[in-house]
Amino acid sequence: PAEPGPRPDLTPEESRLIASWDRDLDALAGELLLARRAVTDVPLPATLTATQLLRLAEDPDGLAQELARPMPRPPQRAARRGTRFHAWVESRYEELALPLLEPDELPGADAEIADEEDLEALKEAFERTEYARRTPYRVEEPVQVVLAGRVVRGRIDAVYREGEGASATYEIVDWKTGREHTADPLQLAVYRLAWAEQQGVPLHAVTATFLYVRTGEAVRPRDLPGRAALERLLTDESGTADGEGDVIQRAPRV
Repeated sequence: PAEPGPRPDLTPEESRLIASWDRDLDALAGELLLARRAVTDVPLPATLTATQLLRLAEDPDGLAQELARPMPRPPQRAARRGTRFHAWVESRYEELALPLLEPDELPGADAEIADEEDLEALKEAFERTEYARRTPYRVEEPVQVVLAGRVVRGRIDAVYREGEGASATYEIVDWKTGREHTADPLQLAVYRLAWAEQQGVPLHAVTATFLYVRTGEAVRPRDLPGRAALERLLTDESGTADGEGDVIQRAPRV
């Protein structure tokens, strides 16, 4: 269609400016329509975090978006609180813990901490749980496991051991400080497999638990997937291909 003529109430400069805006909008609309019709192949990294593996299983398109265009995230109060709670739990077992961060080194510590009372409530709630009276075998333990040719890394909050030698059994525990009971058992499955293989023990010798600290509820999911099921998340059954050229096919969101 023909462009509208100049408006009598605008100066020539204003008319040209508005016309340039119209052209920019047309160009952006064209790019948007093209993007909606396109499918982008996003390379899957050779090393993933356990969180990224969970994201791949739950929302591969969302993970592809994050990998294709990583964006910084602002500090979250819940994340700061969780970090401080983990540091406090470590301090209860100083001989086992990794070096603690100083308060001014914690993420977001330069911002105002508005949930100090909530953190104290979490500490008191933890003291009422069975785990407050048990001594962990390991805390904040880094682990990794190779799945379908890719390294998946994570950090286990606490490991408890019963027995010695070949008869020893282990319980992996992940502290959850949020209010929602929505943790994905896939996280425990990854940690369980990684710990079992790292320790050279059979998978059935390792159990895994989410402790929802606020309520003291210990959730032990049954039938956690093993290696074969976890590797299927990284094969062509989940939209990826096995090998160095693995990709996630992503239809861009609008």
